[in-house]
Amino acid sequence: MIEEYVTLETLLTDSVAKKHLPKAGYAHAVATAENAFELAIEENVCVDLASKAGLLHDIGHTSWEHQGKWDYESYREFDIHTIKGAERAHELLTLKGEDLGKARDIALAILFHSDSSSVSQNVKLTLLQRLISDADDMDKQEGGEHHRVKIDYTEALQRIRRLDMLIYRHIKYNQDICEECDWSSECKLNH
Repeated sequence: MIEEYVTLETLLTDSVAKKHLPKAGYAHAVATAENAFELAIEENVCVDLASKAGLLHDIGHTSWEHQGKWDYESYREFDIHTIKGAERAHELLTLKGEDLGKARDIALAILFHSDSSSVSQNVKLTLLQRLISDADDMDKQEGGEHHRVKIDYTEALQRIRRLDMLIYRHIKYNQDICEECDWSSECKLNH
């Protein structure tokens, strides 16, 4: 049922997301979710999985600022945000009632989205995992400046609500593409 569907708004408004997403920036999280949605349509990947992974991809970040600037060298050498992010996202998704298979796939996409962690070296990425990496790269700026772009929470929430509606409409009218995220049975029930 649609009432049981975990939306992006449900994730963004959770206290875990409110605590951790600002560290990497709401602007970057929302832009990556939007990019992931567009790429998912182009690549015939589940827009639900892609958008959620895009929104939560940097939920594992800590602050890498030093004297008011992003310390890109320390970030590149010591960062483990993909590992922490995969765990946080998985926990958040499962607590919100997300399908366990979807939560796993989203967490793995987060785990492998960045080359800043050695965990993704020599890994053959799935289409979803590559897509999240690409969606993240589309918003990147030199020296990590994309993490310093600011939007307020209200704007982030407004853009996420719009994206939730686009996801809903896309799934409603493209039920046959839902196979990758196992939406098929749910789509038939919900739409």
